[in-house]
Amino acid sequence: MTDSASTGAASTRRYDDILVVTIDHPPVNALSAAVRGDLARVIREAQADPQVRAVLLMGAGKNFIAGADIREFGKPPQAPILPEVCNQIEASAKPVVAVLHGAALGGGLEIAMAAHYRVALEGAKLGLPEVNLGLLPGAGGTQRAPRLMGAQASLDLMLTGKHLSARAALEAGLVDTLSSDADPLDAGLAYTRQLLAVGAGPRRSRDAGALADKTAALAQVEAAAERVAATTRGLYSPAKIVEAVRAAIEQPFDEGLRTERALFLQCLDSPQRAGLIHAFFAERDTAKMPGQPARPRRLERIGIVGGGTMGAGIAVAALDAGFPVTMVEQDDPALERGRARVAQVYDLLLKKGRLTPQERESRLARFTGATDYGALDDADLIIEAVFEDMAVKQAVFAQLDRVAKPGAVLATNTSYLDVDRIAAATRGPADVLGLHFFSPANIMKLLEVVVGEHTAADTVATGFELARRLRKIPVRAGVCDGFIGNRILAVHRQAADMIMEDGASPYEIDAAVRAFGYPMGPYQMADLAGGDIGWATRKRRAPTRDPAQRYVQIPDRLCERGWFGQKTGRGFYLYPDGARQGEQDPEVLAIIAAERARARVTPRSFTPEDIQRRYLAAMINEAANVLLQGIAQRPSDIDVVFLAGYGFPRHRGGPMHYADSVGLDRVLADIRGYAQEDPAFWKPSPLLVQLADSGRNFASLNQTA
Repeated sequence: MTDSASTGAASTRRYDDILVVTIDHPPVNALSAAVRGDLARVIREAQADPQVRAVLLMGAGKNFIAGADIREFGKPPQAPILPEVCNQIEASAKPVVAVLHGAALGGGLEIAMAAHYRVALEGAKLGLPEVNLGLLPGAGGTQRAPRLMGAQASLDLMLTGKHLSARAALEAGLVDTLSSDADPLDAGLAYTRQLLAVGAGPRRSRDAGALADKTAALAQVEAAAERVAATTRGLYSPAKIVEAVRAAIEQPFDEGLRTERALFLQCLDSPQRAGLIHAFFAERDTAKMPGQPARPRRLERIGIVGGGTMGAGIAVAALDAGFPVTMVEQDDPALERGRARVAQVYDLLLKKGRLTPQERESRLARFTGATDYGALDDADLIIEAVFEDMAVKQAVFAQLDRVAKPGAVLATNTSYLDVDRIAAATRGPADVLGLHFFSPANIMKLLEVVVGEHTAADTVATGFELARRLRKIPVRAGVCDGFIGNRILAVHRQAADMIMEDGASPYEIDAAVRAFGYPMGPYQMADLAGGDIGWATRKRRAPTRDPAQRYVQIPDRLCERGWFGQKTGRGFYLYPDGARQGEQDPEVLAIIAAERARARVTPRSFTPEDIQRRYLAAMINEAANVLLQGIAQRPSDIDVVFLAGYGFPRHRGGPMHYADSVGLDRVLADIRGYAQEDPAFWKPSPLLVQLADSGRNFASLNQTA
């Protein structure tokens, strides 16, 4: 080891004739302008240093390079831009080796592919996830990856945005060797010395031969283009990724780089990219609390009351996060059913190869059950997940108040009910909050943290800490019927029902909503969730329903026949022989026609755009009311709820971002137009009126939240 120097974001140290360049830009070595500048400088200086025979690139800390620096998103690019740095690395006259540990993602992997050789440590994860932000790899990734891995493997990597393990990357040809050494420096030096010992010189990815069979590669590109057209529901960047890989096959390398750059800039300017970037930052902002944040309480043991589908899903989520979990049910048969539901999840994961037998046993070993509430006396957090009935939940909380230790947090998983009334069943409402999980609870990422009138700050902090440890996205919500998501859902579902009674079939409505980018339409979703769930809510709300409001009875007619959706074999759709994909049902259309006649509605036709505009206007208007009343903290929180919990197309950024993108004045004009035919339902939100009239948008409220 000899001389060393620091250039700011990268340090250099020479080990005999190997110059080790360590990127050091906490926390994840993101590719800031300073990192790019230092990399360009040290590569240039290495060319002129006769004592340097090879360059070794590595990252300080836990990662190689985890991608772009998000602090530079939306700002003008600063020189040198990443494509120039990658080209400079590849052009080096001396061999450049990258040693990959931790995350080598996005631009980090593009740097590695520009190097001449790559060694990966066990545990490294490699990926090109730019598609998740509406982009494509723009620093040569679409040209180098196919030459190293072939068209099919590189398309899979870029179109899914998923990570490869070090071993999978080796098998794909993305790295040259694996090292079992725990120290990146030792692994990199050992491999570089091996290369120098055999006289290895630069070996450039631009010259790699994985695309030698161009006919086969083009066939793979054509197949990918067909899949993208059929499955991405109009997303922009996937098609551009396919186009760039096609250029890698058909064009010389330098020309392919120019094509990639042009396609990258097209993606950069697209509204979809703006929506995806908004979604990315919105999810990061949900945990930001106003004022001085409180510290969470102790959180080591979890209790769950109820072993139904939701309770079992919550148990699996907690077990996956490493918590010991105790489940309480009313009797032994119910407890055994709860145990079986938990075990069934793990058995399925085991069958799919996503869990080892040892992992299954380890998790189930932390799972205990009881029929006595006293078994929860050492739990730090107890989550109630019983039937959606106020009296039942109040009875459970009265029992929990009796057995829970001082300081334990008591949470209700209610989807609609008043958390304050539930908390009133205890002597310590400061310890009570809502934790609204979404089904299946072990998979869905959204968690509404519902804060009651008396909920203590450290109780709220504990809810957010639970979400962090469960790897969920927490959104703070106030108390009202349905909180953020289900309250808004009820209104835009009501708008859909009115469109249906006015002339569109449920199948036309579902098709229009899917065309907007949802994976499912509202009636497909109702069938999946179970029509009886919504029916129970409508019956609960009936005594307080505004008589001036129009009420569409079509869904009730189906429920009265026992047509609850997939679980009963028919709902709005038919599900023959247990099929998951429903078929249109002429009997449903007959029921709709009869209801139109009863309601004296003369049906009219709706275009897909008509349906979308009404459906979204109702959603946006009620979301504005939710914001105005303080149920949600900021517009971006509402966006996250609908992106993470309700299938809103991510590339559109969420309903509030979408409203800003089309213009609040246009949304308001639509609502006022619809109010001409139904003023009771279409009442413009005062907040929407205020923003539109002042020329502001919802995004302006994110900045002040």
